[in-house]
Amino acid sequence: MIVLLTGVAGFVGYHVAERLLADGIQVIGVDVFNDYYDVALKEARIARLTQNGFTLHRADIADRAAMTGIVQAEPGITHIVHLAAQAGVRYSMVNPYAYVHSNVMGHLVVLEAARLLPNLRHLVYASSSSVYGLGVSFPLEETGEVNLPTSLYAATKRADELISHAYTHLYALPQTGLRFFTVYGPWGRPDMAYYGFAQSIMAGRPITLYEGGTLKRDFTYIDDIVAGVVGVLDRPPPPGPPRVLNIGNNRAEPVTRLVSLLEKSLGRAAIVQEVPRPAADVVETWASVDRIAELAGYAPSTPLDVGIPRFVEWFQAYHGAR
Repeated sequence: MIVLLTGVAGFVGYHVAERLLADGIQVIGVDVFNDYYDVALKEARIARLTQNGFTLHRADIADRAAMTGIVQAEPGITHIVHLAAQAGVRYSMVNPYAYVHSNVMGHLVVLEAARLLPNLRHLVYASSSSVYGLGVSFPLEETGEVNLPTSLYAATKRADELISHAYTHLYALPQTGLRFFTVYGPWGRPDMAYYGFAQSIMAGRPITLYEGGTLKRDFTYIDDIVAGVVGVLDRPPPPGPPRVLNIGNNRAEPVTRLVSLLEKSLGRAAIVQEVPRPAADVVETWASVDRIAELAGYAPSTPLDVGIPRFVEWFQAYHGAR
């Protein structure tokens, strides 16, 4: 197996690459190292991927010439894990063009590059729980409503699913989309709420809770996400429509519980300010994981009260905040 992994310097991408390399699988990584958040964190992740079998290309996935050149130089690629994207729900209201560039054009360029690979067996790409938008039937199932997005980010991820559907129909390209639910853990993204809360609590700054912290999220620990991605990777779908699967913790928990666990692990109380929920944020996410469990034996095993202390241990070491 030779894996092309986009977004390799990102949170999930780094962890997936680390797991594949540990399993003796060759990884060809691609990342543009944009400055959406601290580039030093991305560089620090990559610095840890020193195992034999790792190659890094610093390139934009929306650059057609660059991506074509990579796959032409590596015709033995058998699998693609496409995780590169412009992340963040609220930032899509600030810089919408970045989302169309990376998430729509970038996705299209990756699919076109995939068509050039003679030995490709499976392309696994990152979608998002955000595609469910205003869906209110819980737990959220893959057959549920996905045509009521609440953000441009969600709309671009749904567009990716539709583009993939077209490419499977037209070119029999074997694909699986994974709808990630609120991933957290060590080496995480500073723009995510749990990370920002930890930084603010340690600095004595207020944290912002929407609707008094009553919003609920399906918090999914990074190790469980990696197990799901790797479990699906070597299980391409049969001929027919492309496959889309939820990948979450199968449990909705209030944000106030997340804050309490951070306070306990950090040894400091949070200063809380409450504000109304932004229009781009949904009230609750909760994944049904029956389909990925049946396919790949997926069974998330890290509850929030175990995952948050692990994150805090890394956070304090990385930031020197002991």
